[in-house]
Amino acid sequence: MKTKKIDTTLVNAGRSNRYTHGAVNSVIQRASSLIFNTLIDKKKATLGRTKGELFYGRRGTLTHFSLQEAMSELEGGAGCVLYPCGVAAIANAILSFIKAGDHVLMCNAAYGPTQDFCTKILGKFGVTITFYDHTISSEIGTLVRPETRVVFLESPASITMEVQDIPAIVTAVREKAPEVVIIMDNTWAAGILFNALSYDIDISIQAGTKYLIGHSDVMIGTAVANTRCWDQLRENSYMMGQTIDADSAYMASRGLRTLAIRLRQHEASALHVAEWLTTRPEVARVNHPALPQSKGHTFWKRDFSGSSGLFSFILHEKLSAKKMALYLDYFQYFSIAYSWGGYESLILATQPEEMVGSRPSGRMIDFKGTLVRLHIGLEHVEDLIADLTAGFERITQE
Repeated sequence: MKTKKIDTTLVNAGRSNRYTHGAVNSVIQRASSLIFNTLIDKKKATLGRTKGELFYGRRGTLTHFSLQEAMSELEGGAGCVLYPCGVAAIANAILSFIKAGDHVLMCNAAYGPTQDFCTKILGKFGVTITFYDHTISSEIGTLVRPETRVVFLESPASITMEVQDIPAIVTAVREKAPEVVIIMDNTWAAGILFNALSYDIDISIQAGTKYLIGHSDVMIGTAVANTRCWDQLRENSYMMGQTIDADSAYMASRGLRTLAIRLRQHEASALHVAEWLTTRPEVARVNHPALPQSKGHTFWKRDFSGSSGLFSFILHEKLSAKKMALYLDYFQYFSIAYSWGGYESLILATQPEEMVGSRPSGRMIDFKGTLVRLHIGLEHVEDLIADLTAGFERITQE
């Protein structure tokens, strides 16, 4: 039988009768205490508590197990840990593999709170952080020290969207220190547009709040690990109290069923808008990995199977505070909000000095105009373009 396609996996993963009890969707099993009928049953549950036996609510219920099984199949891992948000997944994954005196290599274009965790939390406990150039390739091997324990990737880059040369980075790290744990924030690709573990990455992390949920109404994080790292990630996360409620797990499982078709629409609409933006006189550059002029496009084309709805563009002009408000405050379909990945379109703007001045990553930028980040939702693309056109008219007529 031929290997099934990703759409089929998304519809069927984690839907065995054990989890559905004859229904279409997995059951919602809310529980803290799980009752054992006999002492033998208790002993069996204790022995099998890491292998899907119902033991205690913090270990999970059938609702959690269904999602964990689905995510493991989806990303090709040995297991999946669930967290209350993406940052919790990142923080606990790193914490699971380091101790005082260790060294972490962190890309300097990672999500801001990831950088803050490194400098403001890890730094207090004697862990050394080196922020490496996001666009580095095999040269990363020169940065690996004897005490390096974790290398962290995020591709595309947060906000500026450069794609990393992941195979070259991984190969260089493995040649220098095979035991190093390589972790990737794989949220932009929703775990399906880039198969992180197949590139010898140990742990693939998602802020499932975004595309897995897809409706901007639940917070959740996931970390899928390979066999080498699974036991340690699972047990250390458990000891640090990481868990989610059954309803959030259920909502993520439900989101999986429509993920492929939603992503295809996000991709098509975002590409349409991105290509239109390249024709606008107000725009200096469009940062979309699928566009040939974008940094790292050749790596995206080689390694990714598609793109999502998140990208950014840079204006020729650095907007004044007055113009920024005039631009952002009057969109009809683009809402000002953090996060992304839901069905709705979102917009945020950042000044160039904010890109380098707020965190000690040593990151350099090559633009002087205001950067605008868009998430293209599921509205009709022509309505979105009309909304963006009106926004440009507001700042050019001022």
